[in-house]
Amino acid sequence: MSKEEKTEKRKRSLKKETAELKRIKQESASKEAKLNSSLFYAEEAEVDTRSPEKDVEIFKSTCSDIRETMLDIKARKDKKASHDELEAKRVSVLLDFMTLKKLNRLAHVRCKKVREQTNDAKQRIDHYHLQLQNLLYEIMHLEKEITKCLEFKSKDEEIELVTLDDFYKTAPADISRPDSTQADPHLQRLARLDWELEQRKQLAKKLKDSKQSKEGLAQEIKNKQEYLENLHPKLKTVLEATKPVQEYLDMPFDQIREEQETARHLPAALYVLYMQTSAYRQACDKDLQVSIIGELDEAKAIKSSGKVVEEDSDSDQEEQEHAKKSKRRRKTVDGRVQERKQKALKKHPLAVKLDINCKDGNSLHLTFNFLMTLEIITVNISLTLADSNTSSVSGSDLLAPESVLTDLYPGDHGKTSPNPANKYELKKLGLKDFTSYITEVGWPYLWAQWLGGLQFLENNASSNTPEEDVSFAHMQQTIRRLKQRVRSRLCLMKQTAAFETGNVVVDPEYQALFPSKVVSRLSTWKRSTYEDFSALPHTEALLTDEIVEESDIFFTAVIERGSAKMTAQVVMTHDYPKVAPIFVVSVLWQHERTALNDKHVKEMEEEVNVHHEELMKTKSCDTILSNQVQRLLMCFDIYLETEAAGSEEEGPMEISKEKIYNRMLRGPSRSKPYRYCPDIGIFTHR
Repeated sequence: MSKEEKTEKRKRSLKKETAELKRIKQESASKEAKLNSSLFYAEEAEVDTRSPEKDVEIFKSTCSDIRETMLDIKARKDKKASHDELEAKRVSVLLDFMTLKKLNRLAHVRCKKVREQTNDAKQRIDHYHLQLQNLLYEIMHLEKEITKCLEFKSKDEEIELVTLDDFYKTAPADISRPDSTQADPHLQRLARLDWELEQRKQLAKKLKDSKQSKEGLAQEIKNKQEYLENLHPKLKTVLEATKPVQEYLDMPFDQIREEQETARHLPAALYVLYMQTSAYRQACDKDLQVSIIGELDEAKAIKSSGKVVEEDSDSDQEEQEHAKKSKRRRKTVDGRVQERKQKALKKHPLAVKLDINCKDGNSLHLTFNFLMTLEIITVNISLTLADSNTSSVSGSDLLAPESVLTDLYPGDHGKTSPNPANKYELKKLGLKDFTSYITEVGWPYLWAQWLGGLQFLENNASSNTPEEDVSFAHMQQTIRRLKQRVRSRLCLMKQTAAFETGNVVVDPEYQALFPSKVVSRLSTWKRSTYEDFSALPHTEALLTDEIVEESDIFFTAVIERGSAKMTAQVVMTHDYPKVAPIFVVSVLWQHERTALNDKHVKEMEEEVNVHHEELMKTKSCDTILSNQVQRLLMCFDIYLETEAAGSEEEGPMEISKEKIYNRMLRGPSRSKPYRYCPDIGIFTHR
């Protein structure tokens, strides 16, 4: 038999089998429909009599039988068994499927019944729970009523009666009745109440007499007040008529009176500052200008209220308040933080403005504000410069408000609040450190607190009450320091402007301290930073000893002579010129030389940094920077000339000798003659 015939025979066999299966399925479906209609209620009743565990075992065995029968059918097909045998197996499988369907229906019926039973149980539990809640509510209500009854107090218990001893001493015998009341507490209580009533009647009569007397006095005061009110316009007319006389005699009594009236509404600290500054101006410095600025009406409202409304920082209480005000729009977290910040940093509506006018036409403007919650004084700073002042690129920020008054007193950088309690108050309100808000409220310098009579101690105890003695003790010195700071910064800016053009201008008062000819020249002068300074290896010692701080002012100077170049790092404190600048140099000539590898460079730094007092005088020390730079140029000439003279190189010398000195080197240290003697015009050793 060919392959095509076998295939055709197999197809016919499959078609017969398929038709037979369809017929069996149709018969089974019709039978199942009949059974479903007739046995539906029978199966529901059957569920109660059958065991679920036994049904599970039947299900497992039926599935196992189907699996084995299917494997047997496959094996018989592979062996090409007869059609009758296969048909019998198919019928067996179909019967097993019928069994599975029945088990499935029974499972669904059983699940439905379990759900119904569960719902019934839930309803019973909910009913019992509701009954329990009702009982608990009744118990709670009864307990409240019992508590009310137990806590009930009669009105007479609230009356504070006189003691028994006083009662029997002061009360008349017809009220006290000691014979009967001492033995009976109830009668004693009634007698004491009768005596209290009698006393109150007497006091009421006295009160009535006092009110009548008060009304008479009030009428008398009212009459006098009306008289004074009628007198006020007449006095005002008299004062208006005297204004030309006041202006002619330069006695502005009206203006002074108005300012003093306004000063009454200042907070205590600003009031002390205003009065002490006005007194100092009148006695010592007519160039000072003191004035009060701000909103007078708001200040009057605050003073009349007698208190400052503070923010309640308790978040739980805040949430409760927001819940009570349900009609109000609920604020966001950022909104509440912003509101707390505004309350904590709120300034008093009035401020004191102090204008310090210098003789050279420059003015320093200070505005003193009082933070009502933190109870400190802050300062806002501005400058008005004369047209004759020289501008400088490297010194452009020397007169910046945030740095011009830094360290006016040692350690007073103005970046933290002087009141130790403020740190805890800001933390309680959920705000940042006070440093974050300086740009908004001003600088809380210590000297500003002193001028306002405030003094905060290191042991966290602070004097919240302004004292005039504290302001008086610091007023004159602070005004002098402020003027000196402005003058020294302007002089420093003038010097840096000259350095930027390569000129070192020495004051005629100091020219005799230097030789007439200095060959080295200043080629570059620019601003530097703390990061640039700390990156240099020869500055490590100054950083380790904390001589130089990050808040200092840094410059870089480049000095040249021929092919030799010297780079000087200049470090200045904010208290210049009281603290002289520090110079750290490195020389690039043939190779790099610093104080680490060349002791003569170290001697040159010592000459400039240690012996700077020779370049300062009591009355004029603002030019110390120019004098130090000039000395550094002079020492650089000596260094190069002595190095060139001591070298063994042949040919023409690049550095010629221009200075006169007795000995090129001296002593075991072989020091160079850096010291200049102006009397004889030569250089010697120290």
